[in-house]
Amino acid sequence: MLADHRRVRDLSIQRAALAPASDGWRKYLALLGEAGDLRATVATESGGSGDPELLGMAREELVRVEVEAAQTIESVKSALVNAEDRKVGSVILEVRAGTGGDEAGLWARDLLDIYARYASKRGWSLEVLEVTPDTSVGGIRHVVANVIGEGVWSELAFEAGVHSVKRVPATEAAGRIHTSTATVAVLPEPEEVQVTINWADVDENVTTSQGPGGQNVNKVATAVRLLHRPTGIEVRMQESKSQQQNRERARRLLLARLYDLERSKVHAARTEARNTQIGTGQRSEKVRVYRYQDGIVADERLDQKFQLRDVLAGELGPLLGALVEQETTRRLESL
Repeated sequence: MLADHRRVRDLSIQRAALAPASDGWRKYLALLGEAGDLRATVATESGGSGDPELLGMAREELVRVEVEAAQTIESVKSALVNAEDRKVGSVILEVRAGTGGDEAGLWARDLLDIYARYASKRGWSLEVLEVTPDTSVGGIRHVVANVIGEGVWSELAFEAGVHSVKRVPATEAAGRIHTSTATVAVLPEPEEVQVTINWADVDENVTTSQGPGGQNVNKVATAVRLLHRPTGIEVRMQESKSQQQNRERARRLLLARLYDLERSKVHAARTEARNTQIGTGQRSEKVRVYRYQDGIVADERLDQKFQLRDVLAGELGPLLGALVEQETTRRLESL
């Protein structure tokens, strides 16, 4: 177990995702206990022979504890509605140049640099898996990277969509402002597909083998045919003279084919999700605009603006934090 570093890393990220909720709940219970003790003190000291000073202190402390308890339970709720997102500690990040020619390739490169800087600040690892450079001006036509770290999906998921930039390109001699785009897709890295099978859903027939093999092979019932009714997958195994061996091999082959089917479904779902995220790359599909002339970044989902120099330096924390807070509020309201 300890030798499986990837598994240990994943479990550590999942534990960290649940820690705020579990720690907050324990704190909330402790505060409830403290509030109960303070109420008992208030009740005791409220009599005619009570200590007025102690009563006043208990009442003040009770108010403070009740306020803190209310704030704590709200933070627990927020942690719970985001826990599943925070458990995903590895994503595939894809950046592709959109409209704008050479400038779009330069903008795709700049976006990758922003993500690399932010990953470094967050203590995440970013590994480029595939890149198609634009050799004419030094840009990037397409890049795929793997980003790993705590909270990586809960934050970077908001980057999916079209990122539009308004600036004077390095290739523009007349100094005119151009609008170019790059598309970003962010998908959770798929875990190993797990296949479980209810053998009650499998019909088994034992028959004699077919084809050449001699009198014994063709007369003794050793061939095993399995039919998985939910999927219609059928396998037949007759290579061995042992019915038990053929049954075992047939089951392994059936599991392998079911695995391949599930893997294909996951791949199709991820492809659909990716295509939905990146759209066509047109300027009208933007989720964020980077305005160099004004020095600001405007996210279409937020009312506030952000300093362009900070974002280019990889300071995505405030922007992504605002998006996480907005989504958390939406989820809480829908409960």
